[in-house]
Amino acid sequence: MEPSSAAAVAELAPAGEPGGLADMRRRIKAIFIGSVGNLVEWYDFYAYAAFALYFAKSFFPAGDELVQQLNAALLFAAGFIVRPLGGWLFGHIADRYGRRTSLTLSVALMCLGSMVIALTPNYDTIGFAAPVILGFARILQGLSLGGEYGTSATYLSEVADEKNRGFYSSFQYVTLIGGQLCAIMVLMALQQLFLTPEQLRAWGWRIPFAIGGLLAIIAAVMRRNLHETESFIEAKKKQTGESSIREMFRYPREVILVVGLTMGGTAAFYTYTTYMQKFLKLSVKLTDTQTTTVTASSLLLALILQPIYGAISDRIGRKWLLIGFGVCGTLFTIPLLSALQATHDAMTAFLLIAAAWMIVSGYTSINAVVKAELFPAGVRATGVGVPYALTVSIFGGTAESIALWFKSIGHENWFYFYLTGCIACSLLVYTFMRDTKKHSAITT
Repeated sequence: MEPSSAAAVAELAPAGEPGGLADMRRRIKAIFIGSVGNLVEWYDFYAYAAFALYFAKSFFPAGDELVQQLNAALLFAAGFIVRPLGGWLFGHIADRYGRRTSLTLSVALMCLGSMVIALTPNYDTIGFAAPVILGFARILQGLSLGGEYGTSATYLSEVADEKNRGFYSSFQYVTLIGGQLCAIMVLMALQQLFLTPEQLRAWGWRIPFAIGGLLAIIAAVMRRNLHETESFIEAKKKQTGESSIREMFRYPREVILVVGLTMGGTAAFYTYTTYMQKFLKLSVKLTDTQTTTVTASSLLLALILQPIYGAISDRIGRKWLLIGFGVCGTLFTIPLLSALQATHDAMTAFLLIAAAWMIVSGYTSINAVVKAELFPAGVRATGVGVPYALTVSIFGGTAESIALWFKSIGHENWFYFYLTGCIACSLLVYTFMRDTKKHSAITT
């Protein structure tokens, strides 16, 4: 049986410590452990994108570099196709058996996927089996991440206090972006301190996946000690045994809202994260070192922006930040990406991407809490995770593949219009939805 909230506070509080301070300590500890696990999961997932420039030749037949990168991007997208299934599986576990159980199992599955990639022989050794095994590993990681998002968003939103819910829940994207930043930093260290480009392409790309697998084990152990949220403990008392998916469809408006508000934001997010590294290398024509440095610097800025925007949402509401992202994204995406494509200067490239992150952070910083605030506790992890994962698999995971395909047929700028269209569609949703800060379903 889960400990009560009062028992949890008493357990963590030293003798004589005021209850309010003990409660804050409990929340911070829970947010820290939940966020660290989230960081490890996203590090493992993004290591694939960060090192694809090096390992693509190991898994696919020799040929044109753009074609190899497109093949790697297609397998990256495959990891997104199964994310709705992961969102349902781990969302069901979270809503029926606890947020802690779901979070622990999801990071353990990510560990397995990373270790499979680290140990798979290359194409020259086992032929076509190499990309098949790589695809299998990406499916495992996709299932894991599909469950991680909904459960993590639910957990962080529930454990936060009402006045600072936007700020605390923003740490999901702090650690999400931090996971990719860690992957980039590992790449920088290997590039500049330890290995030659030839060694990285031959075997060095396996190192980050092995690191990720080991870190995932540590995160799983840490998550086993998480306390359940008050929202889940109360919802568990009212469980009817009905399927979480069936219960989710009792809230069709909320499900549609999750799809609509995610569409443009996820396409923009994956453009400026996973695809941007390839864009800087293949289109802007920066060197390997310049590409990694600009990518890491822009991700660091994005990480810093998340809690700032989250705190702003606690003061002015969620809706205005989303509308700001929608309006600016619709107006400035084409000019920003066109200017980025035209430059060959690393500093100019960084400034343009930084401007993009000033816009995109209006979505990334608060999208998790907005979705969590839409659903009651008994179906919250499933309601957040499944429609989000479905939308990400369609518009987020395919962003890199679509961009590379447009480039391969000689119309790279068509992607800029595609991205603008996605953001404009979400802007319509932002304009007519209620502000979830004022109409939150999170009551504890």
